[in-house]
Amino acid sequence: MERNGKIQAEEQDSMKKSYEIDMCSGPILGKILIFSIPLMLSGILQLLFNAADVIVVGRYAGSQSLAAVGSTTALINLLINIFVGLSVGVNVLVAQYYGAKSDGDVSETIHTAITLGLVSGLFLVAVGIVAARPLLELMGTPDDVINKSTIYMQIYFAGMPVTMLYNFGSAVLRAVGDTRRPLYFLTAAGVVNVLLNLVFVIYFNLDVAGVALATVAAQAISAALVLKSLLSAEGCLKLKIHELKISKVKLKRIARVGLPAGMQGAIFSISNVLIQSSVNSFGSIAMAGNTAAQNIEGFIYAAMNAVYQTNLSFTSQNYGGRKYKRIGKITLTCVAVVTVVGLVLGVSFYGIGETLLGIYSSDPQVIQYGMRRLGIIGLLYFICGIMDTMVGSIRGIGYSVLPMCVSLAGACGLRVVWIFTVFQWSHNLTTLYISYPFTWIVTGTAHIICFLLIRRKMPKEDWE
Repeated sequence: MERNGKIQAEEQDSMKKSYEIDMCSGPILGKILIFSIPLMLSGILQLLFNAADVIVVGRYAGSQSLAAVGSTTALINLLINIFVGLSVGVNVLVAQYYGAKSDGDVSETIHTAITLGLVSGLFLVAVGIVAARPLLELMGTPDDVINKSTIYMQIYFAGMPVTMLYNFGSAVLRAVGDTRRPLYFLTAAGVVNVLLNLVFVIYFNLDVAGVALATVAAQAISAALVLKSLLSAEGCLKLKIHELKISKVKLKRIARVGLPAGMQGAIFSISNVLIQSSVNSFGSIAMAGNTAAQNIEGFIYAAMNAVYQTNLSFTSQNYGGRKYKRIGKITLTCVAVVTVVGLVLGVSFYGIGETLLGIYSSDPQVIQYGMRRLGIIGLLYFICGIMDTMVGSIRGIGYSVLPMCVSLAGACGLRVVWIFTVFQWSHNLTTLYISYPFTWIVTGTAHIICFLLIRRKMPKEDWE
């Protein structure tokens, strides 16, 4: 009996470990690919399901509804990025504690993270519902679009508690190398999302409200599955409902990394809100083309962001485990991978751009506007991937204020200056879109310099 129990426990432990990756030893490239590919697929699947939202709206509700959904993207990101940034802090902290084999700290961080995710979500419900229309008006959203945009945002934000729970929970899983189960969860949730889109928009004629409701339902499913994984986990990763509370010490450490990360995301979003406002000035057709191209570019970004998250987790664990010599190799490997991924996808998507844009809209003008954006931003998106990957290295070591400040100056500052100077002199979409690669190059170069300076201060040898 005792022997059977021991065998069962070993099997459970083996199953648990099968989802995890040993980031602190062995070949780097192979493990980075094993970790990042499920993340890429998760991001791409998420976007496929989001694209289904946009396609259904564009095809069955018209260009105005398509523009309405697209016009909210930058604003939604602005409002939630600070809290999503806190999940980055969770990822770094859990990974560092896990790499250092500090089980008690891992458990305490997990319970703080889940509690924080729930509180953050409830706060965003109130903010999103109340502030949606005033903020859309500030962005100069056209009168023929703003009512639908408001409805979409308010319903979307009503589902923020489950969105935040998924973000914080999946950050914990990524920290220990588990990227496969979030992929499975997103697949299940995404299928539900697509089906509900078709039912709500086509059958019930709910327009943008139907799309938003389908999204919230899918997010609830993915959040439930992540929480179930943590509730059934073993050892320090196990979530216990009765132990849910916020540890002040862990919250401060999460905030130390996460708040600057969130501020950095918000900074990018502020500049994107300004750019979206500028796009809005060209009318609803240009907005629709911009929305369609954004969705296509999102697939490139999702694949590259997976490499950033990989670098973040690998660097954090190795830094926590005092494997300093591996950190430089991890950074170089991730930069090489993200460059290849960004270039291949960017060139490929531009090559079949008209076909892809035609999925979103049959309007030739919409397609023309979309190709203009893809020809600049899509082709050069790999530069953004390099920039983000370098941020992952800096943040994984524990520096989070530094990349925020660099991004404040490089991404936000320069884009704002560009909009109020260069764009005013040459008031067209091409000039507006060039601001993206220009600021990526400047900001990315600054991040590389910062990493090299930090690397010089680190110990040259591993600590045993």
